[in-house]
Amino acid sequence: MTAPLQTPASELRGRRALLLALAALICTFMLPAAGLALAVFGLVVAFRDTRALSRDRAPVGMAVAALVVSAVAFMFGGLLMATQLLFSAELNAYVECGKGAGTVTAEHDCMNELKGAVERRLGVPWPADLPFPN
Repeated sequence: MTAPLQTPASELRGRRALLLALAALICTFMLPAAGLALAVFGLVVAFRDTRALSRDRAPVGMAVAALVVSAVAFMFGGLLMATQLLFSAELNAYVECGKGAGTVTAEHDCMNELKGAVERRLGVPWPADLPFPN
């Protein structure tokens, strides 16, 4: 019987931080609140791993990359959460309108109502050359 392969803890530190940061980034676009929480956790783990690896004179590349990816995920998550909170009433009205829309024309009318509600909330008209997100 042979002993199982074991990876040194210092090598796992950067990998686990990077894996957590990538999971936070992916989760941010599906569930912004969960992605934001994972990004905070990823920042903490990546910072701790960076310090521990630099103390051990080990390469810190993965841990630093995890710091950057976690920071980007945190910024995206914060931006998406703020947008959802700011436009929550308009988005809820659009979802309710879409439930009753049985035709393509009705769905288009719902989108126009959402566009008008966003324009009223922002206080400026939507630029004509900028497509409205669907």
